[in-house]
Amino acid sequence: MGSCFSSPVKADEFSYNDKSSYLSGLSMSSRTSSSVRAAAQKTEWEILDSTPVKSFTFHELKLATRNFRPDSVVGEGGFGCVFKGWLDETSLTPTKPGTGLVIAVKKLNQESFQGHREWLTEINYLGELTHPNLVKLVGYCLEDDHHLLAYEFMQNGSLENHLFRTGGSHLKPLPWSLRVKVALDAAKGLAFLHSDPVKVIYRDFKASNILLDADYNGKLSDFGLARDGPMGDLSYVSTRIMGTYGYAAPEYMSSGRLNARSDVYSFGVVLLEILLGKQALDYNRPAKEENLVDWARPHLTSRRKVLRIVDPRLDTQYLPEEAVRLASIAVQCISFEPKSRPTMDQVVRALQQLQDNLGIPSQTDPVKDGKKHGFKTRAKLPEV
Repeated sequence: MGSCFSSPVKADEFSYNDKSSYLSGLSMSSRTSSSVRAAAQKTEWEILDSTPVKSFTFHELKLATRNFRPDSVVGEGGFGCVFKGWLDETSLTPTKPGTGLVIAVKKLNQESFQGHREWLTEINYLGELTHPNLVKLVGYCLEDDHHLLAYEFMQNGSLENHLFRTGGSHLKPLPWSLRVKVALDAAKGLAFLHSDPVKVIYRDFKASNILLDADYNGKLSDFGLARDGPMGDLSYVSTRIMGTYGYAAPEYMSSGRLNARSDVYSFGVVLLEILLGKQALDYNRPAKEENLVDWARPHLTSRRKVLRIVDPRLDTQYLPEEAVRLASIAVQCISFEPKSRPTMDQVVRALQQLQDNLGIPSQTDPVKDGKKHGFKTRAKLPEV
């Protein structure tokens, strides 16, 4: 699970002004645009009373995780620790380790002030939203000062772990085909959130929040910073600036104006991480290379330059036009102008075509073909 359940505020993250449609597999618990707004007005207890997930006692989750034993820890961050546990699949009561339903229990650090708000936000969204590319929330616990969340357990940890071997991980780097698959899965999750019946802005899209199950299906996790999107004639919502440096869209960082295209920018950053094998922000790199987007932009202007910077660990697993196509999608996602970025529906269609054609040499221009998916030809990477 890595550190994917970390707090939204840490060394490489920020928070200012603290006072202040791809529908495949769609399943919503009667959640429409109006009900989303209604949920936003609910009190804490109204949210907890209306959620369809299980309300656990602290004792139940304590038993499920073997008394929160240190050797049950599968992740740790500013929010607190994440423990592996087991429940009976039918009754959702604690059972013997190694039997029944495996869960991940996120236990809020009692000294964390912001954690309660994020804890409640996760229940508000994941308690009602269901999609193959969103992590499933099993239940929660609110007892005395204890705040816990129980999720389906994701056996293969986070995309971040696999790309960068974070947290001392010995996982092998993901092969090219799985990188494309995970990117497509994550795009489907975001497209679902942005769709008209839902209209939710994720706000903290990054590699550590994309978790992988036993079959390497990618699912979005950690909805603590999610926000309802703009409604009617509004083009954005104004909100306090929170997220992760290196991933957040520049216009959101400068103004606090947030919309779905802010998520698209963050998705483009993750595409670069997938393609290049470098983290969005790394202070161990030379000063001019610390920020991946700033460093990569000049290298994304031609096919030749792109192929020079692809993750060398991929060796010969990909065709050149596949890498160039992925780069062209990323280029448009990280456009400085939000309106020039594609929608996540368009991104899904482009990535789906890329996945469908993996290993098939193409005689057509892999970037120009993007017109079929609503991409602008000005992002073409010329031969030089």
